[in-house]
Amino acid sequence: MEGESSWINHRLDDISEEIGEFDGWVWIQKLNDEGNNETTAVSLELILPDDLLERILAYLPIASIFRAGCVCKRWNEIVSSNRFLWNFSHVLSQKPWYFMFTGSGEPNGYAYDPILRKWYGIELPHIRAPDWFIASSCGLVGFMDNDSRRELYICNPITKRHKKLEEPPGWKFSDYIALAISVNRISHGYLITVVKSKQVPENFFQWDISIHIYDSETILWTTSLTEVLTGWRGGDESVICNDVLYFLIYSTGSGAPENRHGLVAYNLFSRSSHGLLDRCFIPVPCALTCGRLMNLKGKLVMVGGIGKQDRADIIKGIGIWVLNGREWQEIARMPHKFFQGFGEFDDVFASSGTDDLIYIQSYGAPALLIFDMNQKQWKWSQKCPVTKRFPLQLFSGFCFEPRLEIAP
Repeated sequence: MEGESSWINHRLDDISEEIGEFDGWVWIQKLNDEGNNETTAVSLELILPDDLLERILAYLPIASIFRAGCVCKRWNEIVSSNRFLWNFSHVLSQKPWYFMFTGSGEPNGYAYDPILRKWYGIELPHIRAPDWFIASSCGLVGFMDNDSRRELYICNPITKRHKKLEEPPGWKFSDYIALAISVNRISHGYLITVVKSKQVPENFFQWDISIHIYDSETILWTTSLTEVLTGWRGGDESVICNDVLYFLIYSTGSGAPENRHGLVAYNLFSRSSHGLLDRCFIPVPCALTCGRLMNLKGKLVMVGGIGKQDRADIIKGIGIWVLNGREWQEIARMPHKFFQGFGEFDDVFASSGTDDLIYIQSYGAPALLIFDMNQKQWKWSQKCPVTKRFPLQLFSGFCFEPRLEIAP
């Protein structure tokens, strides 16, 4: 009706506050043959039409949707239908999950669901080692191998639907690669960017940089920029935010500690052809031991290790910043008790996030810390089933949004 919002815009938790506890049964009174009242319990599921049941199930956490499909044939058909996927796509985003590799050198691991606070064993298609380059956006995850750097797959970790892409153009071998992906939530089309960095032969201070873009709609790669940087090199950290590719660069000279990292903002549609550092360079907020970039609701967020004043390569804490224009705004610093809770914390660490959640993980332990951007709250995840079996065992992981309707 005009002036009324769609049913799917109403939160089920708001409805539950009004109706209280409900056990899924309704009691129906009717007259029996003798004229007396007779009360019968009827399952609500039996009297709900399919379209209404679909919309209710679409609000369940994604792990509960899979369990719902095992209840009966009717529910299984509902959660497998295209109409259910459409309803699911119009529900508020699921909280992002975090996949943690077991640290055994194999691509096995567990995914953490922050809503139900549970870990689930998940197998990732095609990826053969935990050191592959990984990027995610809106339910899709990209994997590129770290050896030949020619194999590139896009997959949905929940549905296991996947696609192998053509090898990116450019140099066959590069010293550093940064992978990023951006999915359009309406059309489900996606862009993939690969930033390659290669040292100029016999010149440590000069590095070739090239940017390559894949468009799922044209199914083509294009090379949008090649340039030589002096005093800076590329790395493995990049993200796409509002059609702008951001990637970190690293000083190859002997500059001041606060100048050892820099950020490049490259517009994927205007695609300036030269002057990358002159036009697109943004300084970092302080001396960093490392930086991790992520897109949180259209905002560029950086999680960085803060270096000591006299020894910038030694970490003393972790900060979170949001980029506003060309200025950084500090959002939070990790409380010391959480920093100590990791035990020995290296100067580099893993961190990724989407929506309102940021995950932070030390490479030396399976502990996982979560920061909620809305509530400004720090908390540990439930203990991961992964255990440390030897001193040099390394752990890594990545964040992704669990979706059913997205396919590569």
